[in-house]
Amino acid sequence: MRLSQSLGKTIREAPAEAETVSHQLMLRAGLIYQVAAGLYAYLPLAYRSLRKIEEIIREEMNLAGAQEVHMPALQPLDIWEKTGRDKALGETLFRVKDRRERDLVLAPTHEEVVTSLVKSNVNSYRDLPLIVYQIQTKFRDEPRPRAGLLRVREFLMKDAYSFDSDEAGLSISYDKMSQAYKNIFERTGLPTLVVEADSGAIGGKDSQEFVLQAEAGEDTVLTCESCGYAANLERASFGLNPLPAEKEKPLSEIATPGTTTIAEVANAVGVEESRILKSVFYISEGKLVFVVIRGDLEINEIKLGNTLKMPDLRIASGEEVRAADIVPGYASAVGREELFVVADESINSGVNFVVGANKDGYHLLNANFPRDFKADVMADVALAKEGYNCPNCHSTLNARKGIEVGHIFKLGSFYSDRLGATYLDEHGKEHSMIMGCYGIGVGRLLAAAVEQNHDDKGIIFPNPIAPYQVHLISLNSDNDSVAELSDSLYQMLQGHGFEVLYDDREESAGVKFNDADLLGMPVRLIVSQRNLREQAVEVKLRSEDSGRLVPIEEIVDAVGAMLKTD
Repeated sequence: MRLSQSLGKTIREAPAEAETVSHQLMLRAGLIYQVAAGLYAYLPLAYRSLRKIEEIIREEMNLAGAQEVHMPALQPLDIWEKTGRDKALGETLFRVKDRRERDLVLAPTHEEVVTSLVKSNVNSYRDLPLIVYQIQTKFRDEPRPRAGLLRVREFLMKDAYSFDSDEAGLSISYDKMSQAYKNIFERTGLPTLVVEADSGAIGGKDSQEFVLQAEAGEDTVLTCESCGYAANLERASFGLNPLPAEKEKPLSEIATPGTTTIAEVANAVGVEESRILKSVFYISEGKLVFVVIRGDLEINEIKLGNTLKMPDLRIASGEEVRAADIVPGYASAVGREELFVVADESINSGVNFVVGANKDGYHLLNANFPRDFKADVMADVALAKEGYNCPNCHSTLNARKGIEVGHIFKLGSFYSDRLGATYLDEHGKEHSMIMGCYGIGVGRLLAAAVEQNHDDKGIIFPNPIAPYQVHLISLNSDNDSVAELSDSLYQMLQGHGFEVLYDDREESAGVKFNDADLLGMPVRLIVSQRNLREQAVEVKLRSEDSGRLVPIEEIVDAVGAMLKTD
């Protein structure tokens, strides 16, 4: 492609609204065009990269035995109502009506449709296992689209779905997809962390995220360098240090006027915050939820919501708390048998805790579970943090920022149960199919590649997904000899199978060099009158600071060698 004919112009300064590096560089390089908030057009250079990513994905999906399909993005609302995900996704779901006033949605994902599709085509255990996938446009009404392609309202996604006869089969399919994902990210030149993750609105039991490390990432991942443990902050657990062992003591009341925070109570009573049990109140569908956790810890609201199957959980207001005859700042589960109490596992880490006395200005000393209060649910609902102990080996956890580029789920029979997707076993008995779900954000992966691969001059594309392999720069292109050699190299390199972006514009050397740095093709060739006198061409990798002269007759071999090592 001659740069003089390419659609998309470079700009020196990024628009003010571009916050992340990938957003800034992709706009400056003329890779994308913003149509509206969260809506982007891919220009030719970006689209070439996108197609390369797609092709790698297709090859690995096909090798794993998956079959490609294409399903509609426009879907009837009633199948979403059958699974309850119309409510789970809430305002994120784009809803439309057709001319007959029938309710439709623009799909953010395709579990409902693919389950219906397979239900109509699978009858027997002999038809299983089955994995299908597509690369399709998805829609999510993000409340705050941001960061260019990282959080948008319309996006390209590879989604795959497995159907098996039992959990053992699902594990085999899940492992196949996990390995395929590892292959995909390795082939694209984008190393990822595989971490335990929360399933979110997709549902399911087990799930893993593939996270590309980048400072602009919205995900926080906690990792252990000693044993390799890695988990998304929403899912992460940790090893809690137990408090010193001692005998249980009798409850006693102590006056603590004006002490409504954990820090104030600890100071007034003369104990560490870890010796206090704090109470936090939530509301879900009008029901009050009383959560008890050790005073030095915070509640992970995603864990809590998943534990209770309450995705709409929210902090209760002061009025709602007082309406339940609870004294804010002085509450505890002691003597409140009528309340629904969720206890974090940390309450088992010690004895003789300080808790609220359920009356203004007083606390209780030496509260113990289960002697003094009950818990309707006991679970890990604590928020893990950097510096806490690894749950496996008790080494220190480290925090890293990253971008989720892939996610795999064990769905089980949630969708097949609700949509009637069954098969007959060898004895003619009917069973629900066991499902898995596997997604990769294709456009997000492109943006994440830029986030992870750049310097202060511009993009440094990994070779496998670069729009072009070679950036050929012709300096003094008005000179006949330079122009002839440049044209000859352009034709020769293409004839040998190389993808070449040829800067044949009538621009200064500074503009061409700056644009080459910004666009970030792996190999750069410079043809100039000075180099021509040496019968050579300057060759350099985008990732290198300086180049070297290579004789013209050796250029093809030199480029091939550089692309293999890049």
